[in-house]
Amino acid sequence: MTSERYQKIQSVLAKRQTDLTLLLEEVHKPHNVSAVIRSADAVGVHDIHAVWEEHTSLRKGTSLGSQIWVKTQHHETVHDAVSHLKQQDMQVLVTHLDDSAVDFREIDYTKPTAIILGQEKTGATDEAVDIADQSILIPMVGMVQSLNVSVAAGIILYEAQRQRELAGMYNNRTIDDAEAQGVLFEGGFPVLFKECVRRNLPFPRIDENGCIDAPEQWWQALQYSDKK
Repeated sequence: MTSERYQKIQSVLAKRQTDLTLLLEEVHKPHNVSAVIRSADAVGVHDIHAVWEEHTSLRKGTSLGSQIWVKTQHHETVHDAVSHLKQQDMQVLVTHLDDSAVDFREIDYTKPTAIILGQEKTGATDEAVDIADQSILIPMVGMVQSLNVSVAAGIILYEAQRQRELAGMYNNRTIDDAEAQGVLFEGGFPVLFKECVRRNLPFPRIDENGCIDAPEQWWQALQYSDKK
């Protein structure tokens, strides 16, 4: 890994917002999932959550290059996902037009926040709306009634980014060293990372120069061929 790449990854990690996330509820079109994850990465979201009836390998690969930087945690039901998020003391918002919905800009996004984005055609389910803390909407004055889910995600996330930047929240690193080391290894040495995963080897430490700091035994285990 070059020094420039090491510094870039460290700079990105320093601004990660570990208490800002999205929950995709049956968002099933690959290009939408990819666009949502790209927007999440752009504003410093560290990981997102998803509920899919069929957790296929296709969806795992839809985030293109961003999949290294923004991980997706899968949940079996929206209830499981929201329970997990509320256990982290997050306010859970849902994009939904109802009598209680407020303009998305009225929300305080400096609080730990999760935003539910519903399926492209039908939107958020009744269960998601019921268990969320607040419905939010993006005001629209045209003929159409809704925005593409990835566009809506980008608009809301950049309002969250604006508020958090004003509050100085991008100046305080929140990601822990252990997780940062994993990202540095995967982002800086993707081939070796895949080989370690395949062989179930521990990840090495990355030093302050962006180099692998590992004992000889680790290198020997990596070089060992398991082909017959």
